[in-house]
Amino acid sequence: MMRIVRALAAVAIAAPVLAASAQEVVLRDPTGDDDGPGKYTYPTDPVYKPGSFDLTELKVTQKGDKVTFALSVNSDLEDPWGMPAPASFSVQMAFIHVKTGKGGITKGIPGTNVQFAPDDAWSKVVILSPQPAGRVRAEVKQKAADLAQAIVVPDEVTGAGRTITATVDKKLLGDGDIRKWGYQVLMQSNEGFPDKTDLLTRKVNEYEGQHRFGGGTDTDCDPHVIDVLAGKAVGDKGEIDAQHKMLAYECNPDGTAKKLATLKMVYPK
Repeated sequence: MMRIVRALAAVAIAAPVLAASAQEVVLRDPTGDDDGPGKYTYPTDPVYKPGSFDLTELKVTQKGDKVTFALSVNSDLEDPWGMPAPASFSVQMAFIHVKTGKGGITKGIPGTNVQFAPDDAWSKVVILSPQPAGRVRAEVKQKAADLAQAIVVPDEVTGAGRTITATVDKKLLGDGDIRKWGYQVLMQSNEGFPDKTDLLTRKVNEYEGQHRFGGGTDTDCDPHVIDVLAGKAVGDKGEIDAQHKMLAYECNPDGTAKKLATLKMVYPK
């Protein structure tokens, strides 16, 4: 009888410890700001449905030694291009930048045409792509070899409803409490035939085309980013203006970048 009582007591003590091991971060973004610096437009092909790149929420959850990223958009996910299982979505892609401590990287992923402020340099970036992990890793090796140690490619990325999800080992991200990290999401579009220097990103041109965003330039001085987190990431409409300011850019007469869009991290409340 005493053994049973002791066993039950051990379970009672262990239960809250297990519950406390789960940590969660929820960051929100207002709807209707999927226009980059303010004037970007979607490609004309009907697969790019309204809201497809309108980031609404990023939820980060740690359970044990695993971290799950769940990113939601303002449109039902669809798979018009028949991506390999288990993706179940085709059009979207996102780069989730994480700042785990001091220092880090200020340059952006090739094809995004952004940089990060020195105080908001990123430590790791998790790529949520419907492309097979092998294809993404090959692209990283070819186009971002200098950043490869900081890029995390999940083995599986899945889509359901309006949410894209992937789980990775915590050790791939770094030490510390996920609730104290900084985060930034760059919404992009899955591009199966990217430019030779772009990491699976879709371009933004001056005018939209069947598979090109519009409202930018035909050179590479504009940010190829459709939506980001901004402000306090609570989903307030005032964060739209903060996004537009972060993604503001200037071009030289020859089309080169005079001022790159410069991003900041957001932090949980």
